[in-house]
Amino acid sequence: MGEWYEHSFGEDYLLVYKHRDEQGARQEVRQMIEWLKLEPGAKILDLCCGTGRHSLALQQSGYHMTGVDLSDVLLREAIRKDPDGLITWLKADMRSLPLADGQFDAVVDLFTSFGYFIHDSEHLKVLEEIRRVLKPGGRFVIDFLNADYTVRNLVPQSERVDDGQRIKETRWIEEGFVKKKIEITKAEGEPGESRRYEERIKLYSLDQFKQMFGQAGLQLDEVHGSYSDRDPYDEHNSKRMIMVGRRMQNA
Repeated sequence: MGEWYEHSFGEDYLLVYKHRDEQGARQEVRQMIEWLKLEPGAKILDLCCGTGRHSLALQQSGYHMTGVDLSDVLLREAIRKDPDGLITWLKADMRSLPLADGQFDAVVDLFTSFGYFIHDSEHLKVLEEIRRVLKPGGRFVIDFLNADYTVRNLVPQSERVDDGQRIKETRWIEEGFVKKKIEITKAEGEPGESRRYEERIKLYSLDQFKQMFGQAGLQLDEVHGSYSDRDPYDEHNSKRMIMVGRRMQNA
């Protein structure tokens, strides 16, 4: 059967999340650049890069980019958008990166591309890999959902039609995870076979992240509630928890 993330990031993912556009990525990248304070030409790793929206925007801003993802489908789309081969694209598991120690000035992990696994030790391994591939003092951005806001504002069910497909999403909290079931069927005409997917994210608080960062040799410097400096992080009201920090010098 395999893990949920081995099945969910395929062709249907491109349909379900097609609203994530390049314009939004460029706006987010402009803010990330201010937070990261990197020199032009710095080397950045986009961990779980998906279709490469942020990698492309960062490359266009003057940085040397490497994008890593586990999905063949999403990497195919990323490569298609990079016809000149300006970015290095790699297929890899975020817990074991085929990359040299101390290679990057920054690592970005965006839109809740974290918390996929069952055990805390696996998530700690991801953070240790981020620390390993960063130069001492290298910077990171981890954009995660705000667990408190998510639990209190969870929409149990939603439904929409896109490209002739009916997309039904069911969400619930279970044993410290936020879970989502996605069912896709034809919107009209003869009923076709439905496709079903599940997503599962471990809910971590800011304090839990701080503890894991310390264990992994990372230091948290600032937290934002969105990609705007006018929106400081609020535990109860911020939708996002965007954490900016660095690899400790002695780690």
